[in-house]
Amino acid sequence: MESLIRGIHKFQTTYFSSHQDLFQRLAKQQQPEALFISCSDSRVSPTMLTQSPPGEIFILRNAGNIVPPHGASNSGEAAAVEYGVSALGVRDIILCGHTRCGAMKALLHPEQVAGLPAVAAWLSHAEATRRIVKENYAELDDEARLLAAVKENVLVQLENLRTHPAVASGLARKEVHLHGWVYEIETGQVSSYDPAGGRFVPLVKAAEDEAADGASI
Repeated sequence: MESLIRGIHKFQTTYFSSHQDLFQRLAKQQQPEALFISCSDSRVSPTMLTQSPPGEIFILRNAGNIVPPHGASNSGEAAAVEYGVSALGVRDIILCGHTRCGAMKALLHPEQVAGLPAVAAWLSHAEATRRIVKENYAELDDEARLLAAVKENVLVQLENLRTHPAVASGLARKEVHLHGWVYEIETGQVSSYDPAGGRFVPLVKAAEDEAADGASI
């Protein structure tokens, strides 16, 4: 706790004092560019990962970066998604999983959360992920199956996002865009799902290729 308090003091005396104009603007309104949905894991920091200053991304975090389908839960996820899209006007929604995810490990090994009923109930919103991995990746070892679960869960939750009215409406108007990312804690690499190729590819390379294709048109 002492380290957190020291951090607050450092923030107030260094960062805040040198960025007062920014915070004065943010005090009046926020206009984030994207909604970033990630896991609550302490090793994952959306603002650090994207090097985003305050006010740039609207963040939703929970165990396993899960978004229950519309109407399936009374949790705050639906409210955050709706507010981000309809009230704040975000145009890009990033759903980011990560390697070594404890939630995905518990999804594959439910005995690990036998004494945690709330966690077990929450993970039920990723049941499709568990079934996909069980039926399609049974031959893999535990580590490889966990990585497969992380990636497949990103795709499952993106489909769940599509069921939310605000998102569905934005997609129909081509004003909202969905992105599936996986962050590798071990290397700092971020991969993005490429729908055309049906696989995850390094995000920076994908962006460079896209820019090159645009320039050649």
